[in-house]
Amino acid sequence: MSTTRPYSPGDRGQEPGGASGMPGDAVPAGGASDSGVTAPAAPSGPPDGGRIRRLSFDGQSGVVPLARDFTRQALYEWGWLPAASADQRAAAEDVLLVVSELVTNACLHAEGPDHLAITCDRKVIRLEVTDRGTGQPAPRTPHQAGRPGGHGMFIVQRLCLDWGVVRVPDVAGKTVWAELGTPA
Repeated sequence: MSTTRPYSPGDRGQEPGGASGMPGDAVPAGGASDSGVTAPAAPSGPPDGGRIRRLSFDGQSGVVPLARDFTRQALYEWGWLPAASADQRAAAEDVLLVVSELVTNACLHAEGPDHLAITCDRKVIRLEVTDRGTGQPAPRTPHQAGRPGGHGMFIVQRLCLDWGVVRVPDVAGKTVWAELGTPA
């Protein structure tokens, strides 16, 4: 489902500061390394023992493979990989594909991504890509499977439980978020 809700439906409610649950430009516990990678947050993370990873793309090149590698590393740290079953492997591959699509869309349509945030709790992994673009992402309709290009948000829509866009008034850009279920 495509939506512009700043949060997913269900019992999770609104997340006041984005994926990290922190206001504005707050940096989670652990600080950022020289590569712009922030260590997982300490106990101030999301409820239910959730985990957070943040990546800044400031001054980086090759951002799509960088985002995929960063996400793959988080999946290893969180026990998604190596996968114990085909279903778990498919769930991890879906997460990596969605990250690739969101970051690629920011590159193609929004002057490139600024940040990637990944939040994972027991039920949902949430991916957030922040950029400075003004456009509104949407799957192309009608979807034309045989034509090159234009499949990114269609893929996101098909693989995710939900996705949407968050805009902050008087601030340039947006955050495109997508949520996938955690493997069983």
